[in-house]
Amino acid sequence: MPVTVATLLGTTSLGLELHTRTAPVDRPVSWVHVSELADPAPFLEGGELLLTTGLALTPEDTAAYVRRLAAAGVVGLGLGTGLSHAEVPAALVATAQEHGLAVLEVPRQTPFIALSRAVSSALAAEEYAAVARTAAVQRELTRAAVAPGSSSGVVGRLARHLDGWAVLLDASGTPLEAAPPAARSRAAALSAAVDRLRTARPPAGAALTQPHETVLLQSLGTGTRVRGFLAVGRPAPFAPEDRHVVNVAALLLTLRLEQSRALDSGTAALRAAILRLLLAGRTDEAAPVVAALGERLPDAPVRALAVLGSPEQRAAAVDVTADAAADVGQPCLSAEDGDALVVLVPGDGPLADRLSTLPSRVPGAVVGSGPPVPWARLADGVRQARQAAGHARAAGLAATDFADLAGRGLAALLDASATAAFAEAALAPLAAADRAGPGDLVESLRVWLGAHGQWEPAAARLGIHRHTLRKRIRRAEELLGRDLDSPGVRAELWLALHPPVR
Repeated sequence: MPVTVATLLGTTSLGLELHTRTAPVDRPVSWVHVSELADPAPFLEGGELLLTTGLALTPEDTAAYVRRLAAAGVVGLGLGTGLSHAEVPAALVATAQEHGLAVLEVPRQTPFIALSRAVSSALAAEEYAAVARTAAVQRELTRAAVAPGSSSGVVGRLARHLDGWAVLLDASGTPLEAAPPAARSRAAALSAAVDRLRTARPPAGAALTQPHETVLLQSLGTGTRVRGFLAVGRPAPFAPEDRHVVNVAALLLTLRLEQSRALDSGTAALRAAILRLLLAGRTDEAAPVVAALGERLPDAPVRALAVLGSPEQRAAAVDVTADAAADVGQPCLSAEDGDALVVLVPGDGPLADRLSTLPSRVPGAVVGSGPPVPWARLADGVRQARQAAGHARAAGLAATDFADLAGRGLAALLDASATAAFAEAALAPLAAADRAGPGDLVESLRVWLGAHGQWEPAAARLGIHRHTLRKRIRRAEELLGRDLDSPGVRAELWLALHPPVR
């Protein structure tokens, strides 16, 4: 129990007398401070019991003195009588009652150091008791963590100790254990915070403070991949020792989850091998292996998604994909392929649409999707999905479908800065000639190419005679050192004259 003014009043050896009748005496005392200053408030942090003989206390300043102490958060004022004051001034008591400040009379035979020792001993005992309680809870959580079975024992004991609720979520955000069981419903409200933590290297945490509840959320894991999440909440704020208990529980749950790391690594390697079989057209050989994993291949036609990002982001995408597949009841297969995660989903149905939100669930990840293809053309579908993802990353987009690339034109697929540099270098001789005199070579070439090399329409558009245009184009050909009758040269110059804009 914390030490309060009432605790000190109950210590008969101190001989204290309470003069205020309405001021609270149950507020915790953080420390004892002795001061004879007329304004000790600047040297206080709040929660102190202030002791003074009233040496600087005058009738004129009594009200202001009390107001300053109350504003500083002082929980009690102990006035030592028999020195500066024979008794506690009535004006002091009246003002203190008005501001909710407890006033104690400290008799002359009670040294101030006795109160300091009493408070110090009580605080030390309280701190020791808190440490002892924390150690006992840690031992209880550890026994539950090493016991066979699920992690429900750890989650249940944690919730009871905190007098709140606790939920263990898997990497996709689905509840695994909850105490009390109704706390499973909390998972939906935590989904946005879970998504934010999923891409951070574990362990990472967040505190969600609401008007009537405080929630602590921690990711579980020790490597690059998040293994799960622990969420705890209660109406009251979490004391430091309670936060320490939550950290211990998170560590113990992480150890349980990390026991499957070797199995996960082996499964990832197996999935990559399955994908290689599928890309080689050996579907009949891959299907039994997938079945041995307790899964099944999507029905043809199949759509390939390519996810680019950091290892943490790709691992998070695996969990989000598995969660979505379970929700809609459609099979999928995910596997690492070099620097990309390849996800195979049915070409028809809700799963492909559901995964359109993947970039928002895994911030920073880039997704490219290919068209539905038969298993025999899976290699083409994966290649096209990777091309779409590569374009999306270069263009600063979160997702791109391969079918959209053609509609955006060739210029949309090019790097804007590289194309601009090419255009500047290719057209430099013409630009220099235009600066030296009124040649209008760049514009004449642009209009001439736009007219498919036809002299009359191009000259009319420029407002010049066709012979003048012929002279300009021959001059441009000489300066460029290129054959303008070549279709390839014309295509390059057209691109240089019409660079992509981002």
